[in-house]
Amino acid sequence: MFPFVRLIKDMLVASRQAPIHPTDIHVSHHMVWPWDLDAFAELNNGRTLTLYDLGRLGMGARSGLIGTLRTKKWSLTMAGSSVRYRRRLHAFQRFEMRSRTICWDDKFFYIEQSMWKPDGTCTSHVLYRAAVTSKNGIVPPREVGEAMGLDTTSPLAPDWVAAWIEAEAMRPWPPMQNVAKTHLREVA
Repeated sequence: MFPFVRLIKDMLVASRQAPIHPTDIHVSHHMVWPWDLDAFAELNNGRTLTLYDLGRLGMGARSGLIGTLRTKKWSLTMAGSSVRYRRRLHAFQRFEMRSRTICWDDKFFYIEQSMWKPDGTCTSHVLYRAAVTSKNGIVPPREVGEAMGLDTTSPLAPDWVAAWIEAEAMRPWPPMQNVAKTHLREVA
């Protein structure tokens, strides 16, 4: 189940913090609860992604994006992600989450998030591709920026982000159709 109580808490905290630009780093603080754990008593990888939702929503509130979405009756959706898990988090461990928008193109925003232990160890890092949508489909980031009253010029994508964008453009879709045909030939 989505952590709605945590979301309410995080949105209240974000509403009391100073506004930020979408490319600024939003810092939020969290704790691993027993219901966040997997069979190995560490933060579940799926739950990690759910907790990253909280950081993005707090960042969206502080940057004015959430208000713009409400005003325009737009939504936010994830269109892809790449995650690195490097260190474990266990029950009752506290961690800091850092969230920021790196850049955007004609369709998507690219968002970077990371989790950090109090000793400065990074436990995971994720790159998301997100889109703002309306009843007519994807809203171009330029239009979103204009609605927020921001400069719509994107920062340059770092090389590692540009490489991921390029790799995603080469990825076949739908994937299962190609896999199923290959598998059937091998079995026959």
